[in-house]
Amino acid sequence: MKEINITSSFTIFDNLNELPADIQDLMTQAVEIRKKAYAPYSKFKVGAALLLDNGKIILGSNQENAAYPSGLCAERTAIFYAGSTYPEAKILKMAITAASDTNQTTAPIPPCGSCRQSIAEYEIKQDTPIEIYFMGEIGEIYKSSSLKNLLPLMFDKKFL
Repeated sequence: MKEINITSSFTIFDNLNELPADIQDLMTQAVEIRKKAYAPYSKFKVGAALLLDNGKIILGSNQENAAYPSGLCAERTAIFYAGSTYPEAKILKMAITAASDTNQTTAPIPPCGSCRQSIAEYEIKQDTPIEIYFMGEIGEIYKSSSLKNLLPLMFDKKFL
């Protein structure tokens, strides 16, 4: 029997003002699109902003549906739009923010499992890490240099 030890490493910023200017802008856009989320059931709004290597910024917010789980998360909304509109572009950076209508989110909110798998697909396809910044409504922001920190044992096409 063997044991393996898998670790993840994150950079933590105390607030938006500590972020590099380009990431402050990206996160600000994620906050603004978060406000446009359609979340009448969960009351949990999420915004995502992607920076592509062609300079384009793609935005997405979660879109719920009464027929759960027919809705779509903010991260996947943005990723799939980027993939369909700019199929050759690489995703360089992603900013994610989440807020609840019922209580203030002060802890960083990472992507859900489905979003992690979708991000993994694009990170593997482009063979370039995607920097991921995530936060709640206020407070600290976590930075992951790659999805591999959030999903170290990724399932991908090599298993098929």
